Amino acid sequence: MRKGIYILPNSLTLCGMFCGFYAILACFKGHYFYAAWAILIANIFDGLDGWVARLTNSTTKFGVELDSLSDLVAFGVAPAVLIYSWGDLHSFGRIGWGAAFIYVICGALRLARYNVQMGTTESKAFTGLPIPGAGTVVASLVLFYSELWGPLAGKNYFVLFLPFLLAALMVSMLKFHGLKEINFKERKPFWLLVVIVVAFVLIFMYPEIVIFVFAIIYVFWGIIEGTYISFKKRKVREILP
Repeated sequence: MRKGIYILPNSLTLCGMFCGFYAILACFKGHYFYAAWAILIANIFDGLDGWVARLTNSTTKFGVELDSLSDLVAFGVAPAVLIYSWGDLHSFGRIGWGAAFIYVICGALRLARYNVQMGTTESKAFTGLPIPGAGTVVASLVLFYSELWGPLAGKNYFVLFLPFLLAALMVSMLKFHGLKEINFKERKPFWLLVVIVVAFVLIFMYPEIVIFVFAIIYVFWGIIEGTYISFKKRKVREILP
């Protein structure tokens, strides 16, 4: 700390935190559309700060801790406030605010576990659903529902159940893939470039729908793959003496 800090990656991290703070303020005013987009934009800054830090060889313990605090605001507190306000969870009483709070708690536990395991088991795949992924599911759900059906009316038990599900996935031992597993320096098949281009085109054409669909696929892929791996390990233990 006596030598100072790296400005660029930490500034990007703070931009992500600002997006989360803005999302909370937007929820207070009932601007759920802007709040959801602010959380999604925070994903961009969350990816950029780590990429810039690695590219410029400016990764520090300070940056890691600041990044976790930013993630807790942008993808923990902000999505919890969003789903509580937009989903009318206060109509469920204590269960409603409990659902939002358990999401924040498990998000914090997920970040703490990530920091402890950093450089070891978390070097490639993520253990548990990453908190940016959970925040993306909440934000994209708001945009998806608003695009197709408009404002949410009355009690919705799926919305009540969703924070509990995301909280359980974040603290689970399921493996979820990340961009760090991809080596961009290596040659890739041509079809992969085509898929990426098509995905970007679809996102620009129907962002509210496509982002939600991609988020749900990512979550279910982790659940299915993790369940299959667990089942396979159990079979191996049964075979071995």
